[in-house]
Formats: sequence, C-alpha cells, structure tokens
Amino acid sequence: MKMSNIKHLINGLWKENPTLVLVLGTCPTLAVTTAAMNGLGMGAATTFVLVFSNLFIALLKNLIPDKVRIAAFVVIIASFVTIVDLVMKAFTPALYAALGVFIPLIVVNCIILGRAEAFAQKNKAIPAILDGIGMGIGFTLALTIMGSVRELLGNGSIFDIKLVSESTKTILIFILPPGAFFTYGYFIAIKNRLSANK
Repeated sequence: MKMSNIKHLINGLWKENPTLVLVLGTCPTLAVTTAAMNGLGMGAATTFVLVFSNLFIALLKNLIPDKVRIAAFVVIIASFVTIVDLVMKAFTPALYAALGVFIPLIVVNCIILGRAEAFAQKNKAIPAILDGIGMGIGFTLALTIMGSVRELLGNGSIFDIKLVSESTKTILIFILPPGAFFTYGYFIAIKNRLSANK
C-alpha cells in the first residue's frame, strides 16, 4: 500500500478525527452516546455509508454535472442510508429503536456530505474508500468511547455489563443531555492537550 493511501486511512483516526477535530456529526454524537452500544451502532452505520458513498461518488464524479453535484451526492448517500436503515430494522431492532431518527438523518450528516465534497469527488476510488474507512473508524471510536464513559458514570455499566455494585451511586447527569455536552467538551480538551504535547 502506498504511503499516501496509508495517510488517507489514518488521518480520520487522530489528526482529522471528524468528531474531536473537525467537530462534524455533533447532533448524533451528543444524542446517541448514552450507551457504548449506541455509539458503536451509530458509528458502524455511518462508516458503511461513508465508505460506499465515497466509492460511488469517486467513480461517478466525471458523469455528474457540476450544477446538480450536491443533489446527486444526496441521492447516492440516501441509497446507502436506506440499505442501513432496512438492515438494522430487520436484524438489530433494539439498536434501531435506540438510535431512532438518527439513522435516516445520516443522509444529511455533515461528515458524509463533507467527505463527499472535500475528498471523494476530487480523488480516485481507492483513496476515497480508505478515507471513508479512516473517517468512519475515527467517528466510531469517538462515539463508542464517549458512550462508554457516559454509560459507566451514569449507569455503572459498559455494553450493559455492570461494572459497579448496585449500592454504588452513579452520576445520572451523564446519561442526560447536559452530560453529553460535558463529556464532549472534556474529550475535545483531552484531544487538544494530547496533540499539543506531541
């Protein structure tokens, strides 16, 4: 694998993490990270859509007229979101119910549209796929870790596995909306501090 391709793959993990650096996809980040499984499920769904929409946009970029570029991107993205929506509804109904409206809203997730506009339409298929994988994994890791922290502090569990005794008090605010903002802010601060120390 060429060095530039490796760079495309790892960029989304740390240097250009969509959640912690680019601050994209904030709505699902704040809304669904009440539990680790929700973060993992949302991240996996978004990764699938990112990879395949990037691929198809890279392949079709020369056939799409510039005036209808964004509309064409939305149609391509919506096709893959529909696949994710139907598959999750059929095979993971509990997770589908927990994520609710945020699955169909992947269509307008600024990570997907941003990568389509900024990267996929300007590159070939392989770099576009690798960019989708890297950004998707970075998004998934951020959501899963954030969901784990919120679930542990708010419920005393991670992935529904109890890690603290029933008698131990948990901090309820972490599974409520204000807890999402606290956690997100701390994660961004930690990321900035770690990046500054390099």
